[in-house]
Amino acid sequence: MIECFFDCSSPWTYLAFHNLQPLAKELGVEVTWRPILVGGIFNTVNPSVYEQRATPVPAKARYMGKDLQDWARHSGIAITFPPKVFPVNSVKAMRGCIWLAPQGKLVPFATKVFEAYWGDNLDISQDAVLSAICEAVGVDGQAFLAGIATPEIKEQLRLNTEEVMARGGFGSPTIFVGKDDMYFGNDRLPLIRAAVLARQAQTHDA
Repeated sequence: MIECFFDCSSPWTYLAFHNLQPLAKELGVEVTWRPILVGGIFNTVNPSVYEQRATPVPAKARYMGKDLQDWARHSGIAITFPPKVFPVNSVKAMRGCIWLAPQGKLVPFATKVFEAYWGDNLDISQDAVLSAICEAVGVDGQAFLAGIATPEIKEQLRLNTEEVMARGGFGSPTIFVGKDDMYFGNDRLPLIRAAVLARQAQTHDA
């Protein structure tokens, strides 16, 4: 019932990824995790992101920093903006999520990627960093690097990114309830909860 299109390069996505899991458990539904490359979305349908980064509104930027930390505390995770590498090239990490999904390793791997980048200031574009993450979740690093280099995995990441744009998405995280009801951002989780409950009620009544 819930699909989440996500890219580990976004701190707001880290929050949603973390917070959506207990919500789905509470509601008794599965989350279908759909890795994407958010830079491809920005380049295609939402270039205003780059404009905002180049010429930020100081008051808004200060508030967004506070808002992020408020949410991080509320969610029980630590988020520190990487001082050296931002934005980061997350393509290998996101291909890795696709490659690991059939092995049941997507969630633990993505969790470690989020923690490495947003908690430990590690460059998740580097093979050595990704290999270390693989080791931490019980995945062979060499097999991982070979797997994410295959045409099939590269193509699936491209297709996921194109699909979310075709369905109206413009960033990460983009979450759908029942395929057609779209929500954007971590702060929409209460609305997602309500939408799932409404659909469950409809199913029960039917």
